[in-house]
Amino acid sequence: MIFDDKRIILKDGTTAILKTPEIEDAEMLLNSIKTASNETEFLSRSIEDWEKVTVENEEKFILNIRESLNTLFIACYIDGIIAGNCDITFKTGSKTSHRATVGIALQKKYWNIGIGSAMFNELIKAAEEHDGTEIVDLEFIEENNRAKALYEKFGFKIISVEPKIFKLKDGTYQNLVYMQKYL
Repeated sequence: MIFDDKRIILKDGTTAILKTPEIEDAEMLLNSIKTASNETEFLSRSIEDWEKVTVENEEKFILNIRESLNTLFIACYIDGIIAGNCDITFKTGSKTSHRATVGIALQKKYWNIGIGSAMFNELIKAAEEHDGTEIVDLEFIEENNRAKALYEKFGFKIISVEPKIFKLKDGTYQNLVYMQKYL
């Protein structure tokens, strides 16, 4: 699915563009997610996981999402640079087609200026417009209070907490929180 360019003004007055990345943006998209993964332990994939991904892999990923009928992927561009991204995937199974899953990642220097809210607005709007979608779900690391506040702002409620889903390099564990929003 392709998200047409949308110009937004952020809290600090910066202009940003929300759009689906082009194939030539693959290296920039990969670098953006690597940066975000290196800045926080709150993403499900670590920098080591992303180091295995090549630009060619990312080009294929972009091609797939652009051609997908079930996934909408949006990147936020500031001054031509990808600051972060989000996606919504609509389930297609006969028993699950009423559900969609969302995710978001944002580089730390772009936190707290409204990008997350702008991207979530578009994801929820896409879910509301998608025929048959009744529930949107997401997962986040329990200690990520900023993410929790964003999700609650958009009406998501905690459904469950799964203990020790991720194990960090220092041997500590992270719990995974599962949330849902009913449309």
